[in-house]
Amino acid sequence: MSDHRPWAREAIRIIEADFQRSADTHLIPLPLPGLPGTELYFKDESSHPTGSLKHRLARSLFLYALCNGWLKPGAPVIEASSGSTAISEAYFARLLGLPFIAVMPATTSQEKIAQIAFYGGRSHLVQDPTQIYAESERLARESGGHFMDQFTYAERATDWRANNNIAESIFQQMRFEQYPEPSWLISSPGTGGTTATLGRYVRYRQHCTRVLCADAERSVFFDFYQSGDASLRLDCGSRIEGIGRPRVEASFLPAVIDAMVKVPDALSLAAMHYLAERLGRRVGGSSGTNLIGALVAAQQMKAAGESGSIVAILCDGGERYATTYYDQAWLAGQGYELDGLIKEVAASVERGEPLPNSIQRANI
Repeated sequence: MSDHRPWAREAIRIIEADFQRSADTHLIPLPLPGLPGTELYFKDESSHPTGSLKHRLARSLFLYALCNGWLKPGAPVIEASSGSTAISEAYFARLLGLPFIAVMPATTSQEKIAQIAFYGGRSHLVQDPTQIYAESERLARESGGHFMDQFTYAERATDWRANNNIAESIFQQMRFEQYPEPSWLISSPGTGGTTATLGRYVRYRQHCTRVLCADAERSVFFDFYQSGDASLRLDCGSRIEGIGRPRVEASFLPAVIDAMVKVPDALSLAAMHYLAERLGRRVGGSSGTNLIGALVAAQQMKAAGESGSIVAILCDGGERYATTYYDQAWLAGQGYELDGLIKEVAASVERGEPLPNSIQRANI
């Protein structure tokens, strides 16, 4: 058997050097005039080199695979992804000179496909989104490559105790704020790895911070959180790219989550448009989902007479969705009428009015 350790050592050095060239991501305050006493911040993960939260995950997955001896010189890396993880993994594969294949639903935005190609990766599109796992395994087997499998390894590849994980970064950046220990951290689940990191870190560091997970409409995570039934399945994929899954993933750890909400897709997109207007730049659909989760938590705090801070994740920028979520013709074709919902989101932020009853809540 060939000894690839010298190659792996050099690969790890290359990834670590890339990390040292990168700065931390920004923490952006978003005032809530209608919810006084609550300070909301967005952790802006769109400022990573590959433009999304998944840059952290891809780096961790590559280091995990290298240290486990799973990657080989010249052998392809394959990933099942709706786009953002694939973009970030394509970036790291190019750093190491490895071929990369992204197995994605055929509905993935053209902008994401183009970005994967920019980093030298190839997109393998699948009509049935529930088959991306099996197709990834087949490609890895036939090519002699490695299926990275973010949905299984996300929670174990990330060093949740330290190593500048997203939770550690948030608490460092919050040190001089009025409420330095957040009352709530808000994240939406793609693999479940980010909520696993947040939940483990606050327990490890003995913080009183609670973690709220905001799920998409077409996803099983919320229902699994309530029922404990790991056999739940959907025959369709999520319409909010990057979050929501048709099956329960191994990296989703409900025991480290304090509360969940399930947000209708139309409301997520309305909140996305509202947030983009407030920030002066486009954001992705999952950031809209997280804004709704943050508003649910803020209203709970107001009802309990609590003051404090909330930090939500801004997962990626909106440039990747120019021909979908930000295209009025596309929205109309999908049956989305957002104007009224955008006004409801604005009323909640600016006047503290209740959110729509269509949001499902657990432990709130």
